[in-house]
Amino acid sequence: MTTDNNRTEILALRHGQSTWNEAGKWQGHADPPLSEFGEHQAATAAQYIGQVDVIITSPLERAHRTAAIIGEIIGVGPVEVIEDLKERSVGQWEGLTRNEIEADWPGWIDDDRRPEGWEYDVDLQRRALKAFTEIGERYPGATVLVVAHGGVLIAMEKHLGVNEARIPNLHGRIFRWTGGRFEAGGELNLLPDDMRTGGRSKRY
Repeated sequence: MTTDNNRTEILALRHGQSTWNEAGKWQGHADPPLSEFGEHQAATAAQYIGQVDVIITSPLERAHRTAAIIGEIIGVGPVEVIEDLKERSVGQWEGLTRNEIEADWPGWIDDDRRPEGWEYDVDLQRRALKAFTEIGERYPGATVLVVAHGGVLIAMEKHLGVNEARIPNLHGRIFRWTGGRFEAGGELNLLPDDMRTGGRSKRY
């Protein structure tokens, strides 16, 4: 629990490695499970979370399972779900590797062109801010663990004018909600270097 009854502290994390992360596939709204390594990442990260009052997650399996593993280990639950925490839609690129995208849409990734069904930044940011605001208003004075997705967390960082770099699995940032507004806290890194995955490529 935070000491300020008017401040909600949100520990926002990206999910563990999924089977599609492992295969290099773009995910979006697709729902692959955690890989075996991703489950191990979640269990390891749980050792460093500390005390939280509630755990909230995206409905997608890779985030929900990560949250459930952490909740079981630290004794917090049941895990709550907010639909708007799900990852950005990547449209026609869902399930494809970067090489497959380059074959059918040559140059599009580097030129920042996007396919039919892509969820653009303005819409993703609006959705992410809505979800995090709901959490801040629902749990004043609490410490909340949120397990979501790289795209969602980057949208919040862009809103607050911080980092915006790709986020590895089980990494993230603290967001603080006070007096009807957010501020960015420090970055979260809950894994040793040899367990870090998913932070160096444009995969969603």
